[in-house]
Amino acid sequence: MRLFIIITILLLLCPTENRADNTNERKPVLSGYITDAATGEDLIGATVYVQEIGQGTITNVYGFYSISLTPGTYNVRYSFIGYRAKTFIITISDKDLSRNIELEPTAEELEEVVVTGEKSNANITKTEMSVEQLGSEDIRKIPALMGEVDIIKAIQLLPGVQTPAEGSSGFSVRGGNLDQNLILLDEANVYNASHLMGFFSVFNNDAIKDVKLYKGDIPAKYGGRLSSVLDIHMREGNNKQFSGVGGIGLISSRATIESPLWEDRISVIASGRRTYVDLFLPLSRNEDIRNNTLFFYDLNTKINYKISDNDRVFLSGYFGRDVFGSEFARMGYGNGTGTIRWNHLFSKKLFSNLSVVYSNYYYSLGTPENEANSFLWEAGLNDLTAKYDFTYFATPRLKVSYGIQSTLHVFNPGYARGTSDSVSSLGSVRVPINRSIENGIYVGFEYKVNALLAFKGGLRNSSFGNYGNKPTYTYENSERVDTTEHSGGIYQTYFNWEPRLSMNLTLNEYSSIKASYARTTQYIQMARNGNAGTPLDIWFSASPNVKPQIGDQVALGFFRNFFDNKLKASAEVYYKWMENTIDFKDDAVLLLNEDLEGELRFGRSWAYGTELMVKFQFERFNGWASYTYSHAERKINGVNEGEPFLAPYDKPHDVSIVLNYEIMKRLSVGATWVYSSGLPATFPRGMAEVYGNYVPIYSDRNEDRYPDYHRMDLSLTWENKPMMAGDRKVESNWNLSVYNLYDRHNAWAINFEQDKQNPHKIYAEKTYLFGILPTVSFNIKF
Repeated sequence: MRLFIIITILLLLCPTENRADNTNERKPVLSGYITDAATGEDLIGATVYVQEIGQGTITNVYGFYSISLTPGTYNVRYSFIGYRAKTFIITISDKDLSRNIELEPTAEELEEVVVTGEKSNANITKTEMSVEQLGSEDIRKIPALMGEVDIIKAIQLLPGVQTPAEGSSGFSVRGGNLDQNLILLDEANVYNASHLMGFFSVFNNDAIKDVKLYKGDIPAKYGGRLSSVLDIHMREGNNKQFSGVGGIGLISSRATIESPLWEDRISVIASGRRTYVDLFLPLSRNEDIRNNTLFFYDLNTKINYKISDNDRVFLSGYFGRDVFGSEFARMGYGNGTGTIRWNHLFSKKLFSNLSVVYSNYYYSLGTPENEANSFLWEAGLNDLTAKYDFTYFATPRLKVSYGIQSTLHVFNPGYARGTSDSVSSLGSVRVPINRSIENGIYVGFEYKVNALLAFKGGLRNSSFGNYGNKPTYTYENSERVDTTEHSGGIYQTYFNWEPRLSMNLTLNEYSSIKASYARTTQYIQMARNGNAGTPLDIWFSASPNVKPQIGDQVALGFFRNFFDNKLKASAEVYYKWMENTIDFKDDAVLLLNEDLEGELRFGRSWAYGTELMVKFQFERFNGWASYTYSHAERKINGVNEGEPFLAPYDKPHDVSIVLNYEIMKRLSVGATWVYSSGLPATFPRGMAEVYGNYVPIYSDRNEDRYPDYHRMDLSLTWENKPMMAGDRKVESNWNLSVYNLYDRHNAWAINFEQDKQNPHKIYAEKTYLFGILPTVSFNIKF
């Protein structure tokens, strides 16, 4: 009921076209959509600049723009990097004017002139900081592991982002945990972004349009995580003509097709990937290998229906699964998402988006059925979200956003049952299902005081409650001492205010100073053992025993462009502190543990650092280089005798260099080099004899480190001469990628064994995943 009242109030506050027309002082509005002329795709972040007033705006995530102007004649320039800019002489009367613009992608022969000549200083003029944005083309140029272009691997090359382990698809942002990143695919939560235990991410680059990472200065519309937001938008499909793209690699292939169902009105895109290692396993001479199963697949699809200039509907979905199997064990996991969105213009100034979103994460572990003592363990998490967002373009200087959202979480921590005749009669074990509701209401603004000073801020109120008949427990020293039964209503609630504020002081056309502050709250978290990660990590919520985590972050940055905006440099410093940080006691039991909360320990944590980055875009040479110095610690009651210790993902030094060079028109080369300090670890110091048995003696928590990590990757891309298939141009290329060019054996795990000759001593054995790894792939586009 309260949610209904809030929605009603917001709708009543929405100014309509008629209501606005009764105001004599109202300025007419120039608005519309900016799209790709070749495909009809909306262009996110395209610039609209009115030369006479020296002001402009940018399109939102749906390609919509709106700017208020006094009646008169103006030169209006529409531009987007990689597209030919257009300038129109537009006469504004006392009535609103809609102008939809199509921008043409630059032809190959014009690319050097137009793209590198674009005077883009948005990094100077925008108020936001601690934000990184990548397009699918940027990601495609990065050398790929096993030939599979990967969004998460590209994100891991950005400053302030640390990789937990070799090949992992997880990431830590500014010292945070892996579960402190909100990963969204068309607004749907993705709880496990990895395929093949982390070697690939679930995001097919061919189906992705835009990737944006917020490391700080998180807009008020986002909530639920402490460290970052990774907002990924799928492509909408070509509404002009049938087209496709695909690729064949050594271990996987992919294909994407898109087509108009009704030209300029309805478009559809479908994309799929699959590995086929499992198809070759039966050819092995080793019987153990022949009986194994190892593959993943994923599917993306989206339908976009433009009902009118005022209404659009989107339907998108993702489904993916990983399957592992041997004669001894079976394991599977995957994500499924679905999003329905309705864009509506209440007026030329008021844009709205109503979304209903479903997200599912499933994982299982077991042994082959009908074997002796076989079993199956299953767990998962389901979300159902409704959200309503509004953007009000008040004046050329002021934009206001506000909205509400509500998410129902259903946590299934685990259900195990026997699957053979010998154990099925013993029954099953289930950890009680937990249900909760998470709500948020927010208001935000962007205000440009003058040509030099701008502010962006907002306020979010978040609330969280558990509901249902799940019992809750009281613990003392990890032991259950009391039980509380619940009748089915809401039995625990939390409320938090989350202010956000940032400022941009433009010093001149090429430099600016920015500052930001943001408070975030996290109500659900993940239990995991180790850094390598498995799909068997357990998600759980705030409760009477688990308070929500609260984080505050301040940041200061200096931004400077050189060589007519072709080289962009930035330096940011940050400090963040977090309350109710969650850790685990030593030797915690996570799986199928109804008393998981008794394994938890709580405290506080803090992190600080400096991030330096240089990005450049010259005629045939582009890329970036970054260096991060950071430090992250935590202090947890009951862990490490209450003394501070390093956070699990503390890496003092992190360097990434990404280079792309066009050797000739058809041949280009790309290279990356990464270096980072090793992850903190707790290693045994030796062995002690206790009652005739030898037990390891460990260091303090995270007192040791893995060896430093470094690696170079290289790629060569040969563009074949385009061919014509009827009236359709077909483009293709060959890509050779070499992962770990100089064969560095980076430690993935370190195990310790007892010296048989001297039982008091131990020795270390290093496990590494990859030596030098070349791959070849063929890609085609039509």
